Amino acid sequence: MRSPDALASSSAPHPVVRVLAADGRAVVQDLGRGGLAHLGVSGSGAFDRAAHRLSNRLVGNPEHAAALEVLLGGVRLALPAGCWLAVTGAWGLVTLDGELLDPHTAVRTSLPRELELGPATHGVRYTVAVRGGVAMAETLGSRSRDTLAALGPAPLAAGDVLPIGPEPEDPVPPADLVPVDPPTTGLAELDVRPGPRLEWLTADARDLLLGVEWQVSARSDRTGVRLEGARLDLARHGELASEGMLRGSIQISPDGAPTVLGPDHPVTGGYPVALVVTEASLDRLAQLRPGQPVRLRLVAGRP
Repeated sequence: MRSPDALASSSAPHPVVRVLAADGRAVVQDLGRGGLAHLGVSGSGAFDRAAHRLSNRLVGNPEHAAALEVLLGGVRLALPAGCWLAVTGAWGLVTLDGELLDPHTAVRTSLPRELELGPATHGVRYTVAVRGGVAMAETLGSRSRDTLAALGPAPLAAGDVLPIGPEPEDPVPPADLVPVDPPTTGLAELDVRPGPRLEWLTADARDLLLGVEWQVSARSDRTGVRLEGARLDLARHGELASEGMLRGSIQISPDGAPTVLGPDHPVTGGYPVALVVTEASLDRLAQLRPGQPVRLRLVAGRP
């Protein structure tokens, strides 16, 4: 069970969410801890920020309130009576006391209920928001779990007790269902712009990078999404001094594979950044499944 000092307030036992089952792939996330890169701390935060904001809006929370990010399912939660909740992001087998729960829907539990997040069929990351937010203790101004630096609340484990924050000022909005298409399971396109080291690739490698259909590697995580399908040759082989990194930077590793950096990326890196994923495509990146085809599409302008 989570130790008391990991909770925002050990003197407030109710209301709480109790974790009945979890396999270590569910974490607490808000919108991150920005402004600390100069101290070596990544921004972290929700991978699918659009889903995070939507789930909070559905239950009347501020958009930055902490929620749960659940990778692929495998989580069961005991919810208290009178709890508003919403599940967004990935689509899959989600039930409330055994009854299917529609995605992007605000639901209030009149009695204590059990929420189960089963296998995701579209996308990979569910976002679960409860009204009041998940009130874990903050670390450096955020409740987000940084999986690379091991900052913030530990991944969920059976027996954990998650405190719910105070009632927000805003009411639950009247629209209880938001029509949002599920994440695609087919070819996904990510818009990209030239990175600072695109010229480090050979002309043929640049053509390959933007011309082939990549596949998402099973070795992907919140640190980065690795793409497989071709080897990219470098035109320059000198040592590159470490440079600042951003979410969405596409690094080319020594084995010629591109990796798109995720929210828990290192703040510096020594591999050349050939492209940068646009802000509008970053949420799409968060829902890519292992083996899913991906194409990079060059667009004009700054990242």
